[in-house]
Amino acid sequence: MSGSGNVVRTVVGVVLRVVLAGCLLAVSAVVSGCGGGGRTLVVLGPWTGGEEKPFLKVLDAVGKRTGHRYVYQGTRSLRETLVAQLQAGAPPDVAVLNNLGDLVEYARDGAARPLPEGVAGSAVKPWAPRVQVTDGSGTTRENAYWVPVRIDLKSLVWSRSPPTTSPSWCLGMASEATSGWPGTDWIEDLLLQRRGAQVYQDWATGRLAWSGPEVRGAWQEWADLLPPESAADALSTSFEDIGGGRYGLLNRGTACAQEHQGSFIRRHYGNEVLPYPTALFVHGRAARQTAFEVSGDMAAVFKESDDAWRLVRELTSEEARRDWVAAARPQEQPLFPGGSIAGTRPPTPGTRTVQALLDGADRICFDASDAMPPTLRDAFSRAVLEFLAAPHDSANLTRLLKQLDKESEFQHEDGAFQLDDLCDRPHAGGAGG
Repeated sequence: MSGSGNVVRTVVGVVLRVVLAGCLLAVSAVVSGCGGGGRTLVVLGPWTGGEEKPFLKVLDAVGKRTGHRYVYQGTRSLRETLVAQLQAGAPPDVAVLNNLGDLVEYARDGAARPLPEGVAGSAVKPWAPRVQVTDGSGTTRENAYWVPVRIDLKSLVWSRSPPTTSPSWCLGMASEATSGWPGTDWIEDLLLQRRGAQVYQDWATGRLAWSGPEVRGAWQEWADLLPPESAADALSTSFEDIGGGRYGLLNRGTACAQEHQGSFIRRHYGNEVLPYPTALFVHGRAARQTAFEVSGDMAAVFKESDDAWRLVRELTSEEARRDWVAAARPQEQPLFPGGSIAGTRPPTPGTRTVQALLDGADRICFDASDAMPPTLRDAFSRAVLEFLAAPHDSANLTRLLKQLDKESEFQHEDGAFQLDDLCDRPHAGGAGG
């Protein structure tokens, strides 16, 4: 693969590109800050189904300060939507994306624009590492291309009670086009807790074989944690159903009592379910060092203008963060690089615990699959689903890991691995890099 130019030609093909481009300015998008006579800027983002409401209020407040209008388009299919818009020559002004692998491709292809002075200071690690891009003349430059606007903590287990020696796990893998990602989180976290940040980073950046004992051991340990019936049920159970429903942690008629999931899941739980570090449940090496995975939603400019850059600056400002916290429900108050933002309503115990764990981490490492080249990330998710169909079949695991080795080698030959440093030591009192 040779950057997102190939992705643009192959991922979506001829998927209604003109129609999707027109939809950007249609009434089907949500318009925020409709008053005033300034410019209209389009913002593509991941929040839908009610999750976008606090962000819309932030855009409304930003619009009052800037005099501009912001059209928000939310989608669960960020990659497909943005690729189609790029095909049609109608990208959003700003896109909020959650995959570093995708962002690297857009930077290499010239679709995402490098951050100017005055914005680059918000590109904090490990959410926004610098990327080397070679232009048409053969000149290579290193720049930052995106900034985190909100973040999440992973390496968490949600439970009604403190860790037990034999936890029973709730598990759901279904997530429409991205099914399998809760399983990739499990593999990543087990590797991080067992082997430490350096091994995790070497594997995530393509320098450590999938079929080697370190990575294979994480898959095998995951299989040993899960009862066979949990693995089979997980393939058809949505990760969103874990907060309730037939297989949910809150359904006291089920056998499962713990869920491995990132901090965003707290919106499903009340004060009776709290987060704990994964290491307390799997007895990793964190007795001496506390390491956590993190993820994030990053803003990048795709249609360059002073107004687009001002929006990015506004979205990372203290004022916008206060507006976001004030607009969100207590169990959905966002997390930010650099520490918490005080709001008018107190956060839930779950939110306070997540922030304390983030502040106290020794190492934070960006979600490995979200940093991988997109085709490898997708292959990883598919392998998780195949693995769960027969989690104790050693020959099947060998086959899957060899396939992932081949895909990883191909990505290295093509130069798709662009990120070398996915882990960082947080500054005292916050999560900034």
